[in-house]
Amino acid sequence: MHYVVNKYPEDYFVCLDALTYAGNYNNIKDLEDKSNYKFVKGDITDKEFIDKLFNEEKFDIVINFAAESHVDNSIKNPSIFLTTNIIGTQVLMDASIKYNIKRYHQVSTDEVYGDLPLDRPDLLFTENTPIHTSSPYSSSKAGADLLVGAYYRTFNLPVTISRCSNNYGPYQFPEKLIPVVISKALRNEKIPVYGNGANVRDWIHVIDHNIGVDMIVRNGKVGEVYNLGGHSERSNLEVVKTILKQMGKSEDLIEFVTDRKGHDLRYAIDSTKVEKELGWKLTYTFEDGIKETVNWYLANTDWIDNILSGDYKEAYKN
Repeated sequence: MHYVVNKYPEDYFVCLDALTYAGNYNNIKDLEDKSNYKFVKGDITDKEFIDKLFNEEKFDIVINFAAESHVDNSIKNPSIFLTTNIIGTQVLMDASIKYNIKRYHQVSTDEVYGDLPLDRPDLLFTENTPIHTSSPYSSSKAGADLLVGAYYRTFNLPVTISRCSNNYGPYQFPEKLIPVVISKALRNEKIPVYGNGANVRDWIHVIDHNIGVDMIVRNGKVGEVYNLGGHSERSNLEVVKTILKQMGKSEDLIEFVTDRKGHDLRYAIDSTKVEKELGWKLTYTFEDGIKETVNWYLANTDWIDNILSGDYKEAYKN
C-alpha cells in the first residue's frame, strides 16, 4: 500500500483489511494523513458489508491481496483457508460484476504449481505449468484462481492473475521464515529448520512484487496469468545461515525439526512473460535485499516486541 499511495498521489486508494492475527495496523498507520488513502476494517467474506462498501466507494479496480497464507496453519485447520481464499474471492468478484469494476486482479502464489525436483535446476514454473497442489493453503489459492478464470469466461469479468514466489522485506509478520529467524536470533533462541533444510525457495523482495502487480493491473492483458519470480533460489538452510552471518550469530542456534507434511521440495519461477510483455524487471538482488531487510528488523526491534507481546492488536481504534 505504501508503494502505490506514494507513487500515485492523483489516485485514491482504499485499504480493506480484517486485521486478523497476522494483520498489524501499525504497518500502515503512517498513511493516515495521506489525502488519497482510506483504511476500512472489514471481512471480504461478508457479502452485505462488501456490497455496501462497493456501492459507497465506486471502485474502478479491485486487487485481492487478502489471504490466509500460513501453510502449517492450513494443515491444522483447512476450513478458514477455504472460506477466506475461495469464498472471499467469490464475494469480491460478485460485487465487481454488480458494480462494473474495470479490472479485478487476483494475487496468487507459485505454490499452486506444486513443486519441482531438487536435481533439475533447468525446470521452472511457467504460466502453462499444470496446477498440482500440495497443501490446503495452495489448494485454496488454486481453487480461487480457477474461480477467477471461470468468472472471466462466464461473466466476462475483466480479470488478471499474478503468481509470485516467496516474498521478503520489512513488516513481514514473524511467522514466515526470514522474520522468524531474525526475531529468534535476536533472543538467542533455537531456530527450527524443517528436515535437513534442503528445500529450495525462490525469493523476491516485496517492492519488486508490488511493482509487478502494479504493471499487470495497469497494462496486463485481460484474462491472463503472469508469473513474478525473484530469480533467487536458495535452500532454507542457506537463507538461515545468511541471516545469522549478517547478525553475527552462531549457527549453533539452528535446530533441525521433523519435516512438514507434504513439504514441497523446490519452487522456481519463470517470469519471462511479464518481463517481455510488460517490461517488468527486478530492482533488488537477494544479496542486497536480505541485507536491507535484516537491517530494517534490527533497527525496529520494538516492532517485533510489539507483536510478540500482542500489543499490536490494539493499534487500530474504531
